[in-house]
Amino acid sequence: MVVGNEHGLHARPAARLVAVVNGFDAAVTLTDLDTGKGPVDAGSLSMVATLNAQQGHRLRVGASGPQADEALAAVEALAADNFGDAVVQKAAVALAGGSGLDVAIGPAVLSGAEVSLDSYVAGDNEQARLDTAVETAAAELRTLRDTTDAHGAIFDAHLALLTDRKLLDEIRATLVDGTSAPVAWKQTYDALATTFEALDDPYQRERAQDVRAVRDRVLRLLVGVTEEPPADGILVVPELDAATAATLDATKVAGVAVRAAGTTGHGVIVARSRGIPLIAGIGDVEVPVGEMVAFDARAGSFEVAPDADAVRATIAERLGERERAVAEASEPAITRDGKHLHVLVNVGVVQDAVEARGADGSGLVRTEVLFGEWRAAPTVGEQVDAFRAIARALDGKPITIRTWDVGGDKPLPFLPQDREPNPFLGERGIRVFRRRPELLRDQLDAIRRTAAETPVHVMFPMVTTADEVAWALEELGPRDNLEVGIMVEVPAAALRVHTLARDLDFVSIGTNDLTQYTTAADRTNAAVAPLADGLDPAVLQLISHVVQNAGVRVAVCGDLASDPQAAVLLAALGVTELSAIGPQVPLVKAALRQTDLSQIDTAAALAARDAAQVRGLL
Repeated sequence: MVVGNEHGLHARPAARLVAVVNGFDAAVTLTDLDTGKGPVDAGSLSMVATLNAQQGHRLRVGASGPQADEALAAVEALAADNFGDAVVQKAAVALAGGSGLDVAIGPAVLSGAEVSLDSYVAGDNEQARLDTAVETAAAELRTLRDTTDAHGAIFDAHLALLTDRKLLDEIRATLVDGTSAPVAWKQTYDALATTFEALDDPYQRERAQDVRAVRDRVLRLLVGVTEEPPADGILVVPELDAATAATLDATKVAGVAVRAAGTTGHGVIVARSRGIPLIAGIGDVEVPVGEMVAFDARAGSFEVAPDADAVRATIAERLGERERAVAEASEPAITRDGKHLHVLVNVGVVQDAVEARGADGSGLVRTEVLFGEWRAAPTVGEQVDAFRAIARALDGKPITIRTWDVGGDKPLPFLPQDREPNPFLGERGIRVFRRRPELLRDQLDAIRRTAAETPVHVMFPMVTTADEVAWALEELGPRDNLEVGIMVEVPAAALRVHTLARDLDFVSIGTNDLTQYTTAADRTNAAVAPLADGLDPAVLQLISHVVQNAGVRVAVCGDLASDPQAAVLLAALGVTELSAIGPQVPLVKAALRQTDLSQIDTAAALAARDAAQVRGLL
């Protein structure tokens, strides 16, 4: 079977697999054929999750025992359903832009300190004590699961970690040797957390937070420590676990400041889904208990003893800003000096188009996301149906369809690829289809059919050379009713854009990859993520070069286009189309309407020392 989940067999889908396997009288194993790891016990969450099977990896499932056939059939059915992960992935996409405020103020409430074992006194039956603590923890997690509308699967994963038979066997053996229950529990779960932190995938590394959350839940029960969630102030934590995020009173807590970097931890996802203001990556700044603190996630700032009046004024301003922007979303984005910008929406699923407020169309239809859960390639007709649905949701406004952007961190289940030592510098985007054009030809056929009914633009991803452009245009064939463009995502394409765009109608800058390749920094890697800043002057210089030399209209569809301040700078540099995530479209349009682009000092931004100085200028 092939793993189709966006982040591979991480904790949630792994927990569902373990639950299915443990329902049969059978011994089931998994082997990752792409990495050679395994076989591992498919009934142990720690073994399945740390197998680190990524999206697109091929797994061999083995089974023995009285119900081996039934277990294999159940696993196959679960895999066909994407391990039940489709709903969770859709929720994550919907939450990506955040809909709550991004600024907060309040007294600091410190939490998450390591559980002290100093007061624990070992008894005659440590196993019984541990069993009681585990049973109580399981009951607590089941309550959280059953009372959390959107994130119950997270607590299912915590339950699977709590009752992992391999881990419990290790702990029992340690207890027999005379180790106390808390020490045995802590040692085993610390080791598992360390294993997660050593994995290659950044998303999987953040699952170490879930391991530590389960560890600490049981330790608190063993030593008799209770930790009530704060009701007031700003919670300052080393990392935010999902249980804490789920039990915060969203009507009272002012916000959450997380010392660790990273935005894909389960606690961060849960908090943002509940509308709780949050900032991550504040680091080791000293925060006294009860001291007034404030943060502005938009500006990336965290302050101790801030100017309270100024912060509260910012909060009031942001609330009013959002309300006005939504009310005026359908108005055109015309700047004070008369420039008309088109603000469009990025679409990964049809619902993104349905929910978009004020979008002038779609500047990016991510076909690899639209069909990313399909086990077999969609037919031409099925693709046409999906494209029509997006166009209808946007009232017939133009849609820009990006052809299959596969490779790197975006494999397709129905297009297996060879394992590469550095996939981000390997066969990505259009490079894949030079050798395997069949899927692309079907998609181009679907795009041409859709263009006969509604305004459609098509663009090709990860283009580097003029030869690739020529090949793509040859594959496309007649351009009736179609505007054609390419993604500018690598510095080489930006620097020779005049040559690449000679026979095109537009180019669209993908700032996420352009930033990553320009700064040589993976933005999902917490150790170097601060370097991967789209407002880095080097990135801005490349964008400016594209605008000045492309000879065609220039759009931006990366993360920068969703940032209202950055969008203003992009417009001042000469970008004429901005494609943002849905919740940000009204805010981007509002920011543009309030701006005189002639007053933006683009020269200073291009010559700035770093991204922080650019933000100061904005």
